[in-house]
Amino acid sequence: MKLDILAIGAHPDDVELGCGGTIAKLIANGKKVGIVDLTQGELGTRGTAEIRKQEAEHAAEILGITVRENLGFSDGFFTDDPEHQLKLVEVIRKYKPEIILSNAPHDRHPDHGKASKLIDTAVFLAGLPKIETNEPAWRPNKHFHYIQWLPLEPTFVMDISGFLDKKVASCMAYQTQFYNPKLNDQPATAISSENFTNSIRYRAWDLGRLIGTEAGEGFIARRYIGVQSLDDII
Repeated sequence: MKLDILAIGAHPDDVELGCGGTIAKLIANGKKVGIVDLTQGELGTRGTAEIRKQEAEHAAEILGITVRENLGFSDGFFTDDPEHQLKLVEVIRKYKPEIILSNAPHDRHPDHGKASKLIDTAVFLAGLPKIETNEPAWRPNKHFHYIQWLPLEPTFVMDISGFLDKKVASCMAYQTQFYNPKLNDQPATAISSENFTNSIRYRAWDLGRLIGTEAGEGFIARRYIGVQSLDDII
């Protein structure tokens, strides 16, 4: 199955929080988008691997993605080594995306930075013909990192006006992870507060303000971004 865009996250909910609005917009524009979660988020303070799997499936339905799979890497302990690299190489070659979206280069959660580096390595290795897998070599044309907890400076901001509600809905599919008054008996975490849930909107509004639109999501590129015309820039 060929995808236009493959979004990869260390944990279920990373993609929704980082670029859910962008994914919703791309799908509305006819793009085929898939999500790959590296781990089941089994070390999370709230919820279980099975519950998070169900929540991830619900979020996928809300966004309307084409495919979602979980690689079952060890939450908190996966590394950027040949074993993990090759599993990602196989996934990239299987779906042949033109664009990869992945975790922030560094962040509060160490898994995010580790995943970013691992994915960056795998994107490069996937294009080397001498690495043999079931699928031929394939290297995506573009690889961008979405922004997560830390307010990193973006290379560019995607206008997600009209798609913020769907982004928020996909995030709130993870009822065990984010603000939920029905789960007051559960331990509090950095992302379970009402303030954090509100931040999904106000951070998007602020990025939108900075580019003159309703809402936005920031991305970081590891190389220069070229444009064909100044008219492409809003």
